[in-house]
Amino acid sequence: MLDLAYETPQPKVIAGAKYDWELVIGMEVHAQVSSKSKLFSGASTLFGAEPNSNVAFVDAAMPGMLPVINEFCVEQAVRTGLGLKAEIHLKSAFDRKNYFYPDLPQGYQISQLYEPIVGEGEILVDMAPGVARLVRVERIHLEQDAGKSIHDMDPNMSFVDLNRTGVALMEIVSRPDIRSPEEAAAYVVKLRQILRYLGTCDGNMQNGNLRADVNVSVCRAGQHEKYMATQDFSHLGTRCEIKNMNSMRFIQQAIDYEARRQIKILEEGGEVTQETRLYDPDKGETRSMRSKEEAHDYRYFPDPDLMPLEIEQSWVDEIAASLPELPDAKRARFMSDYGLTEYDASVLTAEVQNATYFEEVAAGRDGKTAANWVINELFGRLKKDEDKDISESPVSPAQLGGIIDLIAADTISGKIAKDLFEIVYTEGGDPAEIVETRGMKQVTDTGAIETALDEIIAANPAQVEKARENPKLAGWFVGQVMKATGGKANPKAVNDLVQAKLGG
Repeated sequence: MLDLAYETPQPKVIAGAKYDWELVIGMEVHAQVSSKSKLFSGASTLFGAEPNSNVAFVDAAMPGMLPVINEFCVEQAVRTGLGLKAEIHLKSAFDRKNYFYPDLPQGYQISQLYEPIVGEGEILVDMAPGVARLVRVERIHLEQDAGKSIHDMDPNMSFVDLNRTGVALMEIVSRPDIRSPEEAAAYVVKLRQILRYLGTCDGNMQNGNLRADVNVSVCRAGQHEKYMATQDFSHLGTRCEIKNMNSMRFIQQAIDYEARRQIKILEEGGEVTQETRLYDPDKGETRSMRSKEEAHDYRYFPDPDLMPLEIEQSWVDEIAASLPELPDAKRARFMSDYGLTEYDASVLTAEVQNATYFEEVAAGRDGKTAANWVINELFGRLKKDEDKDISESPVSPAQLGGIIDLIAADTISGKIAKDLFEIVYTEGGDPAEIVETRGMKQVTDTGAIETALDEIIAANPAQVEKARENPKLAGWFVGQVMKATGGKANPKAVNDLVQAKLGG
């Protein structure tokens, strides 16, 4: 349930010409299962292979070929359900969803309508520090993907690539609990994060491994509260589905456009037609694709080639015991164990690789200092360097930890540390050895610092008088000493001496 420490965001209200309207959004996210082989065949799922090279006989719907369930895909679906605090159904079944596309050789898709493998769950969607929305998950079912039609290779013909045919998908269906375009994008971000932590989907939206169908409707202000109280969908208005969204930015833009389109229709006295639409990012608008099908349009019936799927509770328990620490728990632990702010903890736990890197740097060191260096210096430098991610970092956790150790030991100052970081980033090497061989140790000898300060004071009597009249001007002397020592003087020692000599 929703943690009481969180505040629930207010729904987004869109002002119309006559009424105020609220958005109602539900999501159907198709997540490709992280599996080397397909749901019902041993064909490879490798992305980018030559067209029609990853196709088994059953994928191509050759006569007499029968599907065989991939146990690992089932395990990944169960693992996902557990990660979303969902009910796992020990008995589920596969159905045939009949429709006819050139890239669907069987003329039907094997899916789960009546008895899905995973039931109701929930996702806590982070909107801002201390602000979250609880979105209920209605179900997760396993199904096979279709192929891909290619229309831009010849002016007169279309081609079909069946490599994706039969690839295992988890369709994760939310309740219509999402209330704004920003929440919709944040929901997909959080779901993707959880899937990546679990290792059940790589979340690569560019490759089509995670894509969302967005159901959008509008209702008069206050009607969604009635739905939440009664679960009566009649309060929510007619929905339209926007298909195959694979960008957080486009999801937000499409929802905003579609909501305003529906409001305009309703306020002009018309009725919203339930249909499937596509979003055109170039024009910034949705357009009609086809009338929205209902379950009976697909003529669902139990797949006669597949027995009902029955799993043991003991197997589910084994999977549950193997779950990793998930983002919310990791974020809370980082705040508790390392004293981090919620924002810093959220940044560091956004990707599991980031969190692992941070913990290696923070081991035996001050957590806040480690977080500051990882977030501000390392992440900032990686972004500057062609937006690299942590897996491409040329600075290892041991190297970054070594730089922090040198600061803690007063061997180098913070300014020298940044110079050292850049050397390690571009050239590599052991931080301690670099400091030693390049003479980068900070000057902690107060005698040497005092000598430099005395020379500066003697050469600038007018500035001395100004600083004594206005202590804020003493910083000028600090800067001059740092300059004279090549930035190697201990900043605290310099400040202390300046204050002592100028009477500040």
